[in-house]
Amino acid sequence: MDLQAFTPDPAVTAAIAKAVESTLAQIGEDPQREGLKRTPHRVGKALQFLTKGYQEDPEAILRSALFEEDYRQMVVVKDIDFYSLCEHHMLPFFGKVHVAYIPNGRITGLSKIARVVDVYARRLQVQERLTTQIKECIQKTLDPLGVMVVIEAEHLCMQMRGVQKQHAMTVTSDFTGAFNRQETREEFLKLIRG
Repeated sequence: MDLQAFTPDPAVTAAIAKAVESTLAQIGEDPQREGLKRTPHRVGKALQFLTKGYQEDPEAILRSALFEEDYRQMVVVKDIDFYSLCEHHMLPFFGKVHVAYIPNGRITGLSKIARVVDVYARRLQVQERLTTQIKECIQKTLDPLGVMVVIEAEHLCMQMRGVQKQHAMTVTSDFTGAFNRQETREEFLKLIRG
């Protein structure tokens, strides 16, 4: 799916809008006041965009640009921006994803790695699962010698509510194959820090 081509489903928009209108009333707002009249409709459309990853197939994205190539060194795509919604509070978390894989005769288009990140991020998520899903998709689809994923993120559920820690950064990692060797992991970490 083209990132610019997303079209929300009008029936889903209407159903979400109805629930948002009720929610606004429950918190003491007037859903009919000027500034809020179109808010339920806008939220309905926005929520569909923010969760459009449920409608996309990340493995198909990787397979759409698969090439035979005898390259067996580390391929790193770092600093991939992502935005997701925490499944516990439906508040945003966002940051950077760093991905490395060591090909085993097949490579994929570099933009496809970023697209895979977007597909999984555009679902209700926890950072730990997001990390593992990206790793597993690349491992299953490309069958490389190894994959490693590191995610660094800020969570608004920690900043806006709860403990309200403004500068807390959560870092997760997951890896397979060649990245089980400490020296390979260290090479990756050095590349993403450099």
